[in-house]
Amino acid sequence: MNIQFLGAHNCESQNSRFISLLIDDTLAIDAGGLTSSLSFQAQQKIKAILLTHQHYDHIRDVPAIAMNFYLCGTTINIYSIQPVYDALAAHLLDGKLYPKFLEQPQGKPTIRFIIIEPYKTESIEGYSVLAVKVNHAVPTVGYQVTSPDGKIVFYTGDTGPGLASCWQIVSPQLLVTEVTTTNRYEEFGKESGHLTPSLLKQELTSFREVKGYLPRVVVVHMYPELEKEIEAEITAVAKDLNNSITLASEGMQLYL
Repeated sequence: MNIQFLGAHNCESQNSRFISLLIDDTLAIDAGGLTSSLSFQAQQKIKAILLTHQHYDHIRDVPAIAMNFYLCGTTINIYSIQPVYDALAAHLLDGKLYPKFLEQPQGKPTIRFIIIEPYKTESIEGYSVLAVKVNHAVPTVGYQVTSPDGKIVFYTGDTGPGLASCWQIVSPQLLVTEVTTTNRYEEFGKESGHLTPSLLKQELTSFREVKGYLPRVVVVHMYPELEKEIEAEITAVAKDLNNSITLASEGMQLYL
């Protein structure tokens, strides 16, 4: 399993992109930095997109990739929960901001949107995909993705504290989760449904208690202006837990 971090941050600039992961060139998770990271040819290799929730930094490039597929006369499959479909249909793809690619062209819409049910395993493009509810400001799911050869990654999406129920269900070799800000803003994290390094430490301690091990951990969704401080605090957490925890960056690739 080859995992590319196309976008790794919660803000966009010349050097940072919104969240988007790409597995084996064919399965994308979130679409914040999807089209801005890939050539037209690479975009056409994507068979499916999994969306965690409706916040803009996770769905921003859905209209853009839809236009590219529309002009090529092809269809892209998008999977997520009902609130994400509702947000796309009512706002980004409402026929006013951008064409209704969920409905057009008639008879063969550019976007084939499939509603998924949390805790029900789906077979998607050869991968076993399990959506799991997480704690965020809006309905959100993380995804455990298992490749045909048994490699497993769990991406939480945006989440706050309280992942113990997830740990009962998932068993990843790689955990991709978020740390949006520093320990100075722990109360903000709790209120808005985000993690800090100290909150992540609590969740990983819970993981170890439930599962008896810790997977490799990669952190995304950092606020770029605080990234150095976040990195220093994450380094301390990794040392305390004696486990690999690293910050993702745009263009980074991992192999399982």
